Amino acid sequence: MEEWVKEILKKEREIRKLPLEVKELNKNYYLYRSTTHWDKKERKVKKDSEYIGRITPKGVIEKKKSNDIRSIFEYGNSELLHLLAQDIIEPLKKSYYDRWKEIIACSIVKTIQPLPLRLIKSRWEKLAISQKIDASLSPNTLSEVLREIGKDYAAQKEFFDELMVDSKTLIFDLNSISSYSENLQYAEKGHNADHIYLKQINFMLFFSMDTQLPVLLKPLPGSVRDIKALKTVIDEVNVKDSTVVIDRGFASQVIPDMLTDFDLNFILPLRRNFTDIDYGWNLDYTFSYRKRGIKWGKKRIGTNFLYLFEDVKLKAEEETTFIHLMNEKKKNIEEYKEEAKKFGKIAILSNRDVDGETIYLMWKDRENIEVAFDALKNELENDKTYLHDDDAVRGYLFISFLSLYLYYKILNLLRKAQIVDKVSVNEVLLELSKVYEIHLGEKRKLSEIPNRVLKLAESLDLDIFPKKLRS
Repeated sequence: MEEWVKEILKKEREIRKLPLEVKELNKNYYLYRSTTHWDKKERKVKKDSEYIGRITPKGVIEKKKSNDIRSIFEYGNSELLHLLAQDIIEPLKKSYYDRWKEIIACSIVKTIQPLPLRLIKSRWEKLAISQKIDASLSPNTLSEVLREIGKDYAAQKEFFDELMVDSKTLIFDLNSISSYSENLQYAEKGHNADHIYLKQINFMLFFSMDTQLPVLLKPLPGSVRDIKALKTVIDEVNVKDSTVVIDRGFASQVIPDMLTDFDLNFILPLRRNFTDIDYGWNLDYTFSYRKRGIKWGKKRIGTNFLYLFEDVKLKAEEETTFIHLMNEKKKNIEEYKEEAKKFGKIAILSNRDVDGETIYLMWKDRENIEVAFDALKNELENDKTYLHDDDAVRGYLFISFLSLYLYYKILNLLRKAQIVDKVSVNEVLLELSKVYEIHLGEKRKLSEIPNRVLKLAESLDLDIFPKKLRS
């Protein structure tokens, strides 16, 4: 502590006749009243701190008077997210004890509204949960937080390992975002999905079909090929005896052997031109998927099984499209004869010997990860200016992952209530934001709760509006 700060502290103690202390944050000094009390429940002494103001060479600039202090806060949205975050708060405390408050605050704000980092603080201060979690969220502080998170990958891995404990069926995919920063080693030249050769950051996501939640996110250099990325991460994480569902873009002769070597089950959709596929065999079994008729069959290929599915409706649609192309002279009858046997069909290779419907449903669940990637890419676009180095990228992706995790927690509530086709996650957060917490001196109470919000909370089986706080 600098000498001039010590002098001011000494003078303030004489003037105020109070036990005072100084706290330093980002090279700024702040004055606090410091006392202790005996916690009967935990049977130990606990420290209490009350913020007084910021210390400058000219003296203490006291905090704003009561008429300038916010006394009404959005309650419903932040209370729900805080409730849903309970299963990740303890692991966060273990992995990032000094920064868990900033991490969870950013995650909650970004779930409510995907704002750039510079606006996180002002949005957080409007939420009731900000009165319970004292997070430092200035842009400069958040930049430091990102780097602190990003440089400690061991802590991230410890956190992800806890999320993956109950996951036996995992969906894997890799995607990318373009970057023009010269300081990012991750942003290397690579081909993206549009076959454009430019600087990009690859990030890889594992999604658990058991919990219907994302469980791992890892950034990779842009030049790392998909198969190499998969091998690298599987080597790091404990996924032995799990089932991995992979995108058809990964289809390769080496994938099945590699996954088997890792003691993994796999579900690998194949491109239609894959050499092992015989489209001519009879499909003797059927099931329905979202009111669509599906035919299927299964054949053993070495130690694996080839599942062939035919979506009856898709077959008709593809055949109709091809006939239109023939009428426009863009296709001919010989091409039709060759392609007709493939219409509406998808082939999936797996080392699991189960019924076709099980394999098909696991494959269709990949839609979850595609939606998740879209959300992550939009987040990254908002904050490119903050991602000046690799540590910042890793930290930023970790926080984005947590907001994605909370998003899916709400989505799962909607699915459980069977109203996912009627109400979106954003609608849930918007409706709940209409319930405020009002501070009247030492008292707190909730604003009137609209009937629509009460019905929504009841549908989702939420108990977030205590009677003692209701108007």
